[in-house]
Formats: sequence, structure tokens, C-alpha cells
Amino acid sequence: MSRSQAALPGSVSATHIWKRYRPDSRRSVVQETLSAIRRRQRRRARWVLRDVELEVQPGEAVALIGLNGSGKSTLLKVLAGVTHPNAGQLDIGGRIGALIEVRSGIHPDLSGRENALFYGTVLGLSRRQVMDRFDDIVDFAELSGAIDRQVKFYSSGMQMRLGFSIAAFLEPDILLVDEALAVGDVGFQQRCLERMKDVLNQGTTLIFVSHDMAAVEAMCQRTVWLDDGVIRSDGPTADTLGRYRVGLEEKAALLARLLDDPVRMTQLSATSIDEALPETGRPLLLGLTLASEMSGPVDLCVGVSEGPATPIFTLTRSVDLRVGENDLRCTIENLPLPKGRYYVWLGAFGPGGSTQMPWHPAAPLDVEGPPRHPPPRGVMQLSPVHVTARWDARGSESTSFQREPTDGTAAALLSPR
Repeated sequence: MSRSQAALPGSVSATHIWKRYRPDSRRSVVQETLSAIRRRQRRRARWVLRDVELEVQPGEAVALIGLNGSGKSTLLKVLAGVTHPNAGQLDIGGRIGALIEVRSGIHPDLSGRENALFYGTVLGLSRRQVMDRFDDIVDFAELSGAIDRQVKFYSSGMQMRLGFSIAAFLEPDILLVDEALAVGDVGFQQRCLERMKDVLNQGTTLIFVSHDMAAVEAMCQRTVWLDDGVIRSDGPTADTLGRYRVGLEEKAALLARLLDDPVRMTQLSATSIDEALPETGRPLLLGLTLASEMSGPVDLCVGVSEGPATPIFTLTRSVDLRVGENDLRCTIENLPLPKGRYYVWLGAFGPGGSTQMPWHPAAPLDVEGPPRHPPPRGVMQLSPVHVTARWDARGSESTSFQREPTDGTAAALLSPR
């Protein structure tokens, strides 16, 4: 493995990267003594990255997504030089600014000011170059009253703000950001997205690891899905997220089938009133058949999601179930979803919130209609909701309004009951 600085500034080339970790050993004193006498059995290592290939061009914004343990953070650490792969070729062009953990690159015994100077030195900047950006770092991190305090006395949020500010404002050629942004509040997260947008506009390369699909869509046009150390998908963000959500839904559905609960769904249909495919803005008819081992009232919750367990909207109704099969129908008068694939989720809850049927994906839902319009870069869209609107526009030299009907997608979380 080698790290080459001959590549174009901002470029990343990772070829056939392999990385493994050996399992932790927790043995008693007796076991340690015996192992010194006998030949120690070789412990099986776990490969966390398996033949990973990643090419990133200067100025590109790439997201890494996947479940916990899929290898995202390990790949980021390999790119940052924090750890080394067991095999593979790595070519990095230019300086790297990394925020991989809350204290990434931050020394707890140094003050905030000293950490900024130290980090800049590591990046190859002179003291004057760091001080030219120092006021921006302090203002963005909101640490003017604590910049000369030792970092070990900072809260986790303060440390994260300092780490991100230093990494982002010292203008690296490549900016690596892990899920550490989740520590910050909503307002600071949005400011981080705005700052990342600014550095992208300056030509910096961004590699962004996150479980927040809204943030991924807001920042990156390309997304890589890692699963158990292997790249499962690499392409446009919308396409990769679609495949990833399908994978999440399939795993959740498999888990739900293994559960044995008093109430189970045996059949679900989703059609328009005329039995056509579901369509934006038209009524949607849901037909449910529930098999129950109990009789009595339950709160039946129906939701629609893009795949994860967080629904775009939910509908809850108290129903009296009888032992055996129960047929239910629900009509959504105006389906507020743009074109795409979604998933119907179900759950049944008894008195006091007891679970009679766990919250789980029941069936896919394909919707026809106007396409979803992505928001501008840096703007997070929580949920895709279709809104029909009309714009009135008048220029400075115009004397009348120009009206134009528009179909758009708005961000919202609906919870009708």
C-alpha cells in the first residue's frame, strides 16, 4: 500500500483495499499461562473492507452510507491515514481535513487556540495562514468565550464545533466528515451543511459518511453503499438511496416474519378506487386482512415510508378485533406522494401501549405521478410530499403578475388521525 501525493489535488484513488481486525482476546491468567506452554491457536480475523475500489474526482461530493459495522468509518480512516489497509493501493492528492470522531485531531490538554494552530501545522500551513482564518474558525464554532480554555473542559458539542470549524476553515483539498455532526443541534447542523456547500463551491472534495438520508441528498450527487465491507452500489444519490432503502425494508420484513405475535397481517392490497395503480393526488384504497389470536380493541397504525421505520405520514384508528380473520379498509382521499417506490408499515398496539403487532414493513407501494424534485444543495428535505402550487411573479420592469401553475415537492412530516 502506498500514499501518493503526485495525484491531482483533491483526487482520491483507492484500489483493491482490504482491511481486517483481529477479535479482542479476553482470557484469564490461567489461559494466558497455558497459551505460553502450548502453541497458541490462531484466532480468525474479521475483514471489515473487502476489495473496495473508490475513485473520486477533484471537487466531487460523495456520500458513504450503510448499516453500523458496514465499513464506512474504517474506509474514511484509511483515506485519512489514521489506519492502514492490509492490502491495496491508495493515491491521495493534496491536504486532508478530517472530522471522523468528536475529538478527531483535537488534543484535550491543549486550548482551542492551540489546537487550531497545531492542526494547521499538521496540514502544512504556516502560523500566519492559520491566524488569517482564526477569527472565522472561532466565530463559526461560537467559542469566543472559551477559545483559550483546555478542550478537555469542553462539552461534546463544543468539541465537535471546534473540530468541524478547524477542518472546514483551513481549506483542505479533501474534507472527510463522519457521523460526528449528529452531536450538534439542528441549527448547527444546517450551518455545517452551508459551510460544506461553500467549500465544495471552492473546489474542495467532500467524502461524507452519514445515516441521515436527508443530509446525504442535500449535499451529495453521488453515493456509495457499503454492506459488510463490500460496495453494493455506487451511482447517483437518488438511485443508490433507493436500492439501500429496499435493502432496509427487506431486512426489516424478514425480522418481522420471524416474530410470533397475537396479531399478524396475512394480506394487504393498495390500489386506486378504480383498481388502477396508486397515483399522486388520487384516492388510495388500502385493504387489510389481520389474523388475531385475541379479541378486543387495538390501535392500528398504518404508515408510508421510503424504506426506514420513520414514516412520511401515519394514520391511526382504534378497531375491535375478533379471534380469527379481520378485514379492514382504509381510504386516503388524496395521496400526497410524488412518483416513486414507498413501503406500507403496520403496527397494532393494545391498552397501555402493549405491542400486539410490531411496527414493521408490510408491502411495497409504487406510486405513479409527477416526479420528485430535489431541493437545492445544502437544503435538507425530510420527507417527499407532493404539493400543487401556483406562482405569481413580477419583475422590476413588469407591470403585471405572471402566473404559472407548478407541481412541487415539499418537506413535511404528516400525522393525520
